[in-house]
Amino acid sequence: MLKETFTVMRDLPRVREIVAVLVRHGLGNLVQRLGLARGIERASDLLHLPGNYEAELVDSPVRVRRALEELGPAFVKLGQVLATRVDMFPPEWITEFEKLQSNVPPVPFDLILPELTALLGTDPANIFLDLDPEPVGAASIAQVHRAKLLDGTEVVLKIRRPGVIPKIEADLRILRHIGSLMEFEFAESRRYQPVKIAEEFAKSLRRELNLSAEARNSERFVQNFIGHEDIIIPKTYWEWTSESLNVQSYVGGVAGNDLLGVDAAGLDRCILASRGADAVLKMVLIDGYFHADPHPGNVKYLPGNQIAFLDFGMVGRLPHPRRDQIVDLLAALAQRDEHGILNVLLEWTGDTVVDEEKLTSDIAGFMFDYENLALKDIRFGNLLNDVVQMMREHQITLPSDLTLLFKALITLEGLGRQLDPEFQMVGHLTPFVKEVILARFHPKAMLKKGKEGLYETVQLLGGLPRDIGKLIKQARRGNIRIDLDLKRLDHFGLQITRSANRLTMGIVTGSLIIGSSIVMTVKAGPMLFGLPLLGFLGFVLAVLNTIWLVISIWISGKEER
Repeated sequence: MLKETFTVMRDLPRVREIVAVLVRHGLGNLVQRLGLARGIERASDLLHLPGNYEAELVDSPVRVRRALEELGPAFVKLGQVLATRVDMFPPEWITEFEKLQSNVPPVPFDLILPELTALLGTDPANIFLDLDPEPVGAASIAQVHRAKLLDGTEVVLKIRRPGVIPKIEADLRILRHIGSLMEFEFAESRRYQPVKIAEEFAKSLRRELNLSAEARNSERFVQNFIGHEDIIIPKTYWEWTSESLNVQSYVGGVAGNDLLGVDAAGLDRCILASRGADAVLKMVLIDGYFHADPHPGNVKYLPGNQIAFLDFGMVGRLPHPRRDQIVDLLAALAQRDEHGILNVLLEWTGDTVVDEEKLTSDIAGFMFDYENLALKDIRFGNLLNDVVQMMREHQITLPSDLTLLFKALITLEGLGRQLDPEFQMVGHLTPFVKEVILARFHPKAMLKKGKEGLYETVQLLGGLPRDIGKLIKQARRGNIRIDLDLKRLDHFGLQITRSANRLTMGIVTGSLIIGSSIVMTVKAGPMLFGLPLLGFLGFVLAVLNTIWLVISIWISGKEER
């Protein structure tokens, strides 16, 4: 907290601006509760800070949105990120955050030109022809100008706005301070971890400020879509691209929200909707690397019903375990599998204590609402929103890497339905879900998982002595307290012993199967009947162990009865 106090002192003029804007928009009580106003008044009476902090805190999404717009680039970006947090905010807040735009007046070209010359190391006229001084787009971080290379190739230059970094860095420091104040003052906010949100937002925004990182994102999508002629990703010209400048091929075509232009160009709306959905679902479920902001402004439609994706400043990453969870959830939703949905949601609870019985009941009620709907009548966005609403009611926080995904999928469905009112997102999901599930049972995938499982088992067993030693030390210090109320303790101990024996035998059996499979694959050692002897013996022992386990469990069951 002391470090953050020094941060406030360092950025005092900017904090004053932020407080003044919040007060002006009727958020004075929030300023008081966070202690921002008191801190400033104690720090300096010379700032002439507005003294009216008695304005009633109006719980108004519109006022918050207007305040964020007035506060500038970092706060606008924060609002856009919060628009993805459907697990934190009700629909009316999300709708208002979605209205936040990064469009700002452009920087005059006579201020851009010296910056561009310094970045290129030469007069831009030596590299580009017809450099248009009027930008085709101006946002809070960068603006875009069209030009041509000396060979006539059309390109666009995305140039970072001069002087934007110091102000954004100050805002990021202040946002982290506000996050820590929220955790301290508002107990109900702690489960959302405001400080962590501020830190992740800062990391994401710094990546977006680095235009060469955006170019690397673009290159990865180029590699992922090799052989997909219907998907276009702009080419990056690396010889001129840097942290402050991104030079890419120009993409014409029809804007994603220009439906009249789509019709005038003779493009097929149904094909465009289908191809766009398949492309994004490939990014998500197959590649694990997706465009996190596929709104109409970042999509162009080209002759031959090709689709171009633009602006890769915001991307999402999904590791294999997370993709498996998503596929399991989608499969459970498609099959109306209540237990499948429950299992995935429980994996996302983290440290939150959940009433499983009530959650199971709510899932059953949720699925009942969709039970009699035909596939074509199911709105995937509504389905996801209902799942998130249920999570919010049970105080389950959506993992941060899934907030972008859910938002992207909902945006994608909206874009698809704009093109084709009969567009069915669920229908496009099904083949991808099947492909991922089938891939899990491919021999190579199973062998890889077996090796990983064996390695984890060895690591677990190897770490047991150390963990037991720590437990004993804690017990000696009196740091362990266990409250138990047990009946038939002797019987309970016997059951634990039996269970431990079976668990050990199960691990040994599993290890034998995995090890024997590996030996069979590499065909090492002496052979018997054309099979590796060690592998054959391993399988025999595994079968005998399995028979012993089955018999012991059956006998134990009879004794219980």
